[in-house]
Amino acid sequence: QLSEDVERVSENPTEEREGEMEVHEDSSSVILPDGELGTTTPSLRFSKTCLKNVFSVILLFIYLLLMAVAVFLVYQTISDFREKLKHPVMSVTYKEVSLYDAPGIAFYPGKARLLSCKHHYYDHIPPLINPGQPGDIECTTQRINYTDPFTNQTMKYALVVQGPRDVKKRELVFLQFHLNETDQDFSAIDYLLFSSFQEFVSSPEKAKFMKDCESSYSGWKFSAGFRTWVKMSLVKTKEEDGSETVEFKQETSVVNYIDQRTKPRSDQLFFVVFEWKDPLIQTVQDIITANPWNMIALLCGIFLALFKAADFAKLSVKWMIKIRRRHLKRTRQVTNHIS
Repeated sequence: QLSEDVERVSENPTEEREGEMEVHEDSSSVILPDGELGTTTPSLRFSKTCLKNVFSVILLFIYLLLMAVAVFLVYQTISDFREKLKHPVMSVTYKEVSLYDAPGIAFYPGKARLLSCKHHYYDHIPPLINPGQPGDIECTTQRINYTDPFTNQTMKYALVVQGPRDVKKRELVFLQFHLNETDQDFSAIDYLLFSSFQEFVSSPEKAKFMKDCESSYSGWKFSAGFRTWVKMSLVKTKEEDGSETVEFKQETSVVNYIDQRTKPRSDQLFFVVFEWKDPLIQTVQDIITANPWNMIALLCGIFLALFKAADFAKLSVKWMIKIRRRHLKRTRQVTNHIS
């Protein structure tokens, strides 16, 4: 409104002079009190101009504060992005399958001997007819000798058996071992699980394959005189370089075996069952939660706000300077007219 008044006055200076002349002519016939001429309207206009200038300064400070906040947000966004790049988050996904790739089960029986090995379904294991006596071996087995990967001097003997595949039919593998005599206070057989029995069979260097498996996987034991039930689950881990490693998690339950043979025996029997726990393959990988496109969009919005704020501040300063100049010009005109 003040700008329109000033422009109207500047566009019609003749009308303003004529009005001033009429007032001057009429002053000869009308006596006005001292100080009443030309004091009310300029003071009112000066008050409005002063308020608008103060309001403009306040707005300028507000936008400067918003610019400072925007700069802080830019710094904080970049810092959070760099922090998320350094600390990726572990992501766990599950994939359901109906058939597993048959795992390999490597046994280290020592002096013990494999008596029987069978595949059963639906968790049904029939009673043993002749425990401690050789039975049917229906499993696919391989025997391998290789040097210990940690000492490179000791020869190790491993019996590799093909594990269960069909998880929906709850396929399991039941094995029976026999040990005639032992020189230890307790008897146990070590075993090792690796991801694919077919890879072992098709490997041209089976000894090297078993050395690599023993270096990569953990080993477990099952004891004599018990029936050990092993339920396996598979965990795949994707590394940063794109490679994939596989490991097994297992839940083990042990049930005492009651030896019902008529004659007391000094030999020992081992029983172990291997079964899949569930049809879910767990995949673990590290993911970076920081999305560069989200950060770029946020930065673009912040910089756009900064430019708009700077442009508004620039226009505000120009407008304040322009209003100040018009006010000074009109004050000089009023002063010259009064004088």
